[in-house]
Amino acid sequence: MKTLTKEMQAALTPITALDLLTDGNKRFVNNLKINRNLLAQANETSDGQHPFAVILSCIDSRTSAELIFDQGLGDIFSIRIAGNIINEDILGSMEFGCKVAGAKIIVVLGHTKCGAVKGACDHVEMGNLTALLTKIRPAVDDELTILENRNSGNNEFVEKVAAINVRRTVQSIMERSPILKEMIEREEIGIIGGLHDITSGIVTFYPGTMHPGA
Repeated sequence: MKTLTKEMQAALTPITALDLLTDGNKRFVNNLKINRNLLAQANETSDGQHPFAVILSCIDSRTSAELIFDQGLGDIFSIRIAGNIINEDILGSMEFGCKVAGAKIIVVLGHTKCGAVKGACDHVEMGNLTALLTKIRPAVDDELTILENRNSGNNEFVEKVAAINVRRTVQSIMERSPILKEMIEREEIGIIGGLHDITSGIVTFYPGTMHPGA
């Protein structure tokens, strides 16, 4: 597998970048990962990097973006935080990844059985975690189809909240970053939300969250 160069990165579109991730996830699920010389890639990227994607995912140990999308060194910017939430620092990192470094797509990736989402569903308060979970609470409040057992013991409720949290984050990125919004509107980059099933390994991208539309 060739290490990405500036020319290879520039030739990609948001749609082809998404295709690279989709194909990589298929390889991961089928245990057909590409044989890479990671040491060679480390050497080849030592003077510069040209990733094609920025992926915001959870810190969950089972949701490593490089692994579940079968990518190598220099392929993606990986941002990880509990509950795949955003703040100013993350937005700034995304702006760097896209505006400065040339990435073509932003992915907001939630996952099943997310501990942070469960904590928000249960109104957990604990030290600095309290402020983090507060950022997920609007997704809990937005879930209106389940009226009883609105807690972490209800798997259906948890997964619906996780999906809403991803969609809200996609929207918030566009609302809070004029730089990224302009790039999206000009179709220089794309943004999409999705969910990683930690049992099957399958990543499902959400229809309607791809901007510009596929």
